[in-house]
Amino acid sequence: MTFPQLKFQDFLQPRPQPKGIDVQCKLQHFALITYALDPERFKNIIPARFKLDTVQYQSKEQALMSVVPFIDVDFTSAVYPFLNFTMGQTNYRVYVIDQETQERCVWFIGTTLDSWTLIVPRYLWQLPWHAADFTFDCQQDDSGLYTQYKMQTQSAWAAAELELGQSADDAWNYQGFPDLESYQVFLTHPLAGFYHRRDGKLGTYRVWHERLNPKPAKLIHARFELLQRLNLVSFEEQLNPYSVLIEPVNEFTIYLPPCVIADECSKK
Repeated sequence: MTFPQLKFQDFLQPRPQPKGIDVQCKLQHFALITYALDPERFKNIIPARFKLDTVQYQSKEQALMSVVPFIDVDFTSAVYPFLNFTMGQTNYRVYVIDQETQERCVWFIGTTLDSWTLIVPRYLWQLPWHAADFTFDCQQDDSGLYTQYKMQTQSAWAAAELELGQSADDAWNYQGFPDLESYQVFLTHPLAGFYHRRDGKLGTYRVWHERLNPKPAKLIHARFELLQRLNLVSFEEQLNPYSVLIEPVNEFTIYLPPCVIADECSKK
């Protein structure tokens, strides 16, 4: 199996004009802790509409999933003057291909959020989002590299501990991809996300952002209770990720409300 070459020029697009309740926010201390896993582990998680977007890694076909912690800062309306919110968040996502459109996208296992505003995505839109309390303790040197990155999550659904480090000597790992750019497009530029709503229906929403610019880092400690409980990544395996990336801050536009696939989704 040879993975195709991906170029940012084929994936970058103009920002769709925000309207209605679309939001924009900055994602601070944005990290991607990615694991390469046997596709069989996802057989009861990924619906038939999607197929795992796999790579050849260590002589085996492997699926990739990422744990993505960050702090939402300046979270506000993309259209109107509005209050700004700050809140910790972690997404648990698997890289898939939508077999109806052939678009590379992500399947969200779920999300933890540290904010009272959770009531909107969880109860109004039925997203698989869960309450959590976050603590981030991050320090950077003069060049922007992280001398310390610690995150702790208290949550009944997905408690977590994470410690990362970073230096100028940290190497890129993109085994299974034809080149570094293909790996970067794959991990950082899916713009559509799908998930099972809390009522069991299939849901989706889209985001937009410029090209992200994360840099490699190293994992010092990780303990993701959700991945152990779902038999996806054992605590021991969590200490050996496929790759780790960090970007100090980036900016996203999120197009809302999410769609239920059975409904007629509005075109942005």
